[in-house]
Amino acid sequence: MESVAALLAKHFKKWNISHMFGVPGKAILPIIQAADQVGIQFVLSSHEGAAGFEAAGYAWGRQTLGVCLGTSGPGGTNLVTAAAQAKASNMPVLIITGHPTMKGTGVGLGQDASPFGTDIVKVLEPVTKFSMRLERGDLLEIYLKHALDHAFIGVKGPVHLSIPFDVFMERIPPFDLDIPQVPLTSSDNLDKVIAAIKAAERPVILAGKGVHSAQAYAELQEVAERWDIPVMTTTSAKGTFPTGHRLSLGGLGLGGTPHADQYLEDGVDLMLVLGTKLSDMTLSGFNMQTMLPAEVIQFDYDPMFVGKAFPCPTVSVLGDIKANLRGMLNRPAEELSDEHVPLSVRVPYIAPSDSQGPLIATGDAIRALQAELPREAVLFGDCGSHTFYAIRDYTIHEAGTFIFDSLFGAMGHAIGYSVGAKLARPDLPIVCLTGDGCMLMHGTEISTAVNYDAPLIFVVINNGRLDMVEKGMVKYLGKAIGAVYNKPIDAAMFGEALGARGYRCYTVEDIRHAVKEALTSSYPSVIDIIVDPFETPPTMKR
Repeated sequence: MESVAALLAKHFKKWNISHMFGVPGKAILPIIQAADQVGIQFVLSSHEGAAGFEAAGYAWGRQTLGVCLGTSGPGGTNLVTAAAQAKASNMPVLIITGHPTMKGTGVGLGQDASPFGTDIVKVLEPVTKFSMRLERGDLLEIYLKHALDHAFIGVKGPVHLSIPFDVFMERIPPFDLDIPQVPLTSSDNLDKVIAAIKAAERPVILAGKGVHSAQAYAELQEVAERWDIPVMTTTSAKGTFPTGHRLSLGGLGLGGTPHADQYLEDGVDLMLVLGTKLSDMTLSGFNMQTMLPAEVIQFDYDPMFVGKAFPCPTVSVLGDIKANLRGMLNRPAEELSDEHVPLSVRVPYIAPSDSQGPLIATGDAIRALQAELPREAVLFGDCGSHTFYAIRDYTIHEAGTFIFDSLFGAMGHAIGYSVGAKLARPDLPIVCLTGDGCMLMHGTEISTAVNYDAPLIFVVINNGRLDMVEKGMVKYLGKAIGAVYNKPIDAAMFGEALGARGYRCYTVEDIRHAVKEALTSSYPSVIDIIVDPFETPPTMKR
């Protein structure tokens, strides 16, 4: 017989989990102690929400389950935003929250997480794929199996177990569970897809975030090359296709390129949509009268949003995107349609400098940053105009090296994602591209990176305002209200106060020097880039 906490910890160890993230509290002490006893490091985050972001970044880097902990009451409610972000990012994260005692439930309890207080199971239900309270220790095996199945089968995502202190301590017979090895399912209508491609005169691929989730980078490129189909990417799919490839049209929508818009304006008779809901963020600036394709073939695991965005004939291709693309490629070799005209080699779109004054333009800052980064560096983009500049101006050399989510868009989430990713992959250069507003939300996680020896690079695009919001307010209201800081953050000094190396940059030369030093440092670095606050960001299509 073993305790519930001990059995959980042994399974985490078996699943190749080396770190858990959270803020300790009495209700979750048993699982913290049990994990420590099997050699799993508990990472003290500065906020439970950030712990959830870090667990998601860890899941990305380690390709296993991410685990985060929140004690009862506010420890659980602080995880709501992180859970919603993990769900939008398709990250398999196990959220464990505590409760004072199951046996004492029903009387007055401090930080009560049951239906008699703040029912954390119901609070987390809308933002997770599975949320359940473990009321008896003997339920652990079946509940944990349900949680794993929901986290890994189909569209991946976060799951939640609320475990009271006394249930953690219950002793139960041992059992053994594995993370599900999910067979990749594919559709039975791939021949129809190939026939439609061969019949099309001007096809295009719109790659979405699902390509990242399925890690279908090689398959996407092979399909594009085999049938000579141009590729454009959604904002969240930046990094799925090399920018300099002859078939790359760049991004669509916010931060997108004129190449993509013009190709659609010139007429498309078939669009292959890969793993995107076609949300308003994806379709910002999309003109239904002039850009609408004649037909859509939409690949997705989840049929909920298939055929909902475009008022045109749509064929559904359900199942795993990687498996479906590979299934197309495994068909006998096909001759390309005579009507397909190969695109000439495209030079990636480089926007002109938008600076209106002596300060550096953000696009120039992005290019200066990239000039010093190794090709394999992974950049996590935060929510704000800074990342949309990167969507426009950052060149992708290797697929899978740019991670961003525009769907839920929690400010500051990339800070935690990058910390978790660096702890999972200490060998990989990890860069967090964030803004001054995001830094004020979750910048204290620099301290976590410092305390746990995670020497990643935080790049702060600093213009003293919530830039995307401020420019939008001016456009629609005529003035900005509450979006400009009277005293902007000195992010370099802030980073130094938390133990990191700080660099304040005003020029391209400053940036390149700071990046060179940061790449060789054994400490986290904060590169605070002061950019022109009056330039127009690439988000005004919205």
